[in-house]
Amino acid sequence: MRQPAPVDRPVVLTVAGSDSGGGAGIQADLKTMEARGAFGTSVVTSVTAQNTTGVESTHVLPVEEVAAQFDAVRDDMDVRAVKTGMLATAAVIETVTERVAADDAPAVVDPVMVATSGDRLLEREAESAYEDLVAEAALVTPNADEAAVLTGIEVVDEPSAREAGEALVSMGAEAALVKGGHVEADADVVRDVLVTADGVETFEHQRVEGAATHGSGCTLSSAIAADLADGGSLVDVVEQGVAFMERAIRYHHDMGEGPGAVHHLAALRERADRQPTAEAVHSVVREFVDADVSAVVPEVGMNVVGATPYAEETAETAAVEGRITRTMSGVQPNRGVRFGASSHVARFLLSAREFDPDLRFAVNCRFDGDVEAALDDLGWTVAEYDRDAEPEDVKETEGSTMGWGARQAFRAADGSPAVVLDRGEVGKEEIAKLVAPDIETIVERVRSLNRAVSR
Repeated sequence: MRQPAPVDRPVVLTVAGSDSGGGAGIQADLKTMEARGAFGTSVVTSVTAQNTTGVESTHVLPVEEVAAQFDAVRDDMDVRAVKTGMLATAAVIETVTERVAADDAPAVVDPVMVATSGDRLLEREAESAYEDLVAEAALVTPNADEAAVLTGIEVVDEPSAREAGEALVSMGAEAALVKGGHVEADADVVRDVLVTADGVETFEHQRVEGAATHGSGCTLSSAIAADLADGGSLVDVVEQGVAFMERAIRYHHDMGEGPGAVHHLAALRERADRQPTAEAVHSVVREFVDADVSAVVPEVGMNVVGATPYAEETAETAAVEGRITRTMSGVQPNRGVRFGASSHVARFLLSAREFDPDLRFAVNCRFDGDVEAALDDLGWTVAEYDRDAEPEDVKETEGSTMGWGARQAFRAADGSPAVVLDRGEVGKEEIAKLVAPDIETIVERVRSLNRAVSR
């Protein structure tokens, strides 16, 4: 008989509706809590028949059943945080408010009123009942439309979001996060405004084009509740939650006839894919050593960078520490492969992935007249960027050139290029950056270029 090895995880309780489509509600909450390292428990307030296109019907459970679920969990477990979502009626809101008020666990109140599809999830006469629940909240997380209902303030930009947040805090909430996803003042950037008694914090992130946002509000509030339960500070857990949600939206699940649903486990999958990615970079390096690709190794050394399928930061890319350099007998890596070992090539690859998310690997190669002639013969799609056009603010910001260059090249390219040329400048070597979606393609491209240059 084996000895048990129990795991101690903070318990979080979600009070929300069920989404038969699996993208929002209780289903989204529990997936997110597990991904954030918490043990999720639930109180189902209503059962909805919905999918990616909308809500077909809603059945609200009797208040007694809602109360019984809440009490059953609280009587048995040490709940460290509570998160509320779809509460549907005034009676349910009042019941939940009573139980939240009687407990010390922080409550994250997501005042769900309308689904992403536009279907209403809260009775209009129940809107005023939210005031007492907001007053018990450690954090309330309305979108612009919900903030307007709760405060009477139309949220159209950052100042009005701040005003609405301050109004919610004056209602008794310890803090308010007014989400900017529904605010179109800036089509490219989303600004989420956090208001506390200590001041205001704004979290900015790029809007994901044509995004599947079904379940995004549930995901954000659940991530925050899970991290609060683990003892995190409010500003830190909100920042982490926003980043978690942004990745979940970008790498959303493509299913159903509607826009799909957020990927609640995207961050977890990123970590799981690190070892295979590192092994892939190792195998590419071995191929280059065996083939002796010294003809295309630049003076600064060659690096091989591999990004996990969900990579968003340089720390989520694997590369050769110290690069690959020419030796008397061929080429050799200076050290091993580790995550975060590359800065320049990694930033270039991450920026390229904004245009072609399938790209996973990049290699920097020598570039001169011989390489240019070889590229002409190979007939690959080639793009380039001109450092003379680089804005001064980009030049002055450490590490910004690679991202800027990738964006310039990919915007101008006809499709996704195989090679991006950097013709350098004083003190900067000319470089050809090869990109590919898989190790077979990146190996073949570098070896083909090496053969063509050697000839």
